[in-house]
Amino acid sequence: MLPLNRFYGFTVAWLLLFSGLAAQAQGIGIVAHNHIALQVADIEASKNFYGNVLGLKSVPVPDNLKAIRAWFQVSEQHQIHLLAGRTQPVVNDKDGSHFALFVADIAAAERFLQSQKIPYHAQTRFDGVRQIYLADPDGYLIELNQRK
Repeated sequence: MLPLNRFYGFTVAWLLLFSGLAAQAQGIGIVAHNHIALQVADIEASKNFYGNVLGLKSVPVPDNLKAIRAWFQVSEQHQIHLLAGRTQPVVNDKDGSHFALFVADIAAAERFLQSQKIPYHAQTRFDGVRQIYLADPDGYLIELNQRK
């Protein structure tokens, strides 16, 4: 454990580095988001969750990667890539790291989760948007909401 003064110095150094990188990143020319890659412990359980619970369409994976990868289409330009090999648990809560997905009907999504006995946390955001948080088999937190 770092002494408090070293912790603050370390934190300030990272913030300065990050702010410098953020300023540089503006010049890279990013035009879109492509995918998020998540390392998972059980590729089959995760494939089932992302395909059957979230209802995402599977994307073909090269034959030599099928045992250790699974790819899913979120939208025309966005994918989720699952990578086998996780050995440490993911620990998040409703206020922690997460990614968010839009659903067509938040009430229907909540009814589906209830019918499948999938645990979740629901709340209404400050602007009135209903949100649902659920975890995948590894503990990655997913926020669901409906466009206003």
